[in-house]
Amino acid sequence: MATEVTDIPDRRRYEVRADGEVAGYAEYILTEGLITFTHTEIDPAFEGQGMGSTLIREALDDVRARGLAVLPLCPFVKGWIQRHRDYADLVYK
Repeated sequence: MATEVTDIPDRRRYEVRADGEVAGYAEYILTEGLITFTHTEIDPAFEGQGMGSTLIREALDDVRARGLAVLPLCPFVKGWIQRHRDYADLVYK
């Protein structure tokens, strides 16, 4: 299954697509120098397939490249960062 993660700024979310179909998204609020992740949702048809991890990893890689700090209000994003300490430097202090 081919996956792709894309930032959709007008919808204020990153989407993960599986074979062209939206499998989930991570909503955010963007302010100067800071992105606040507020909610993540994976379609039940795609649960258990690693879509959430793919979505957050690629979204955070994009955030890092853009030089933004992260405020993970979403429990899924917060937990993911706690399990992947190499992304902890992105968290807003």
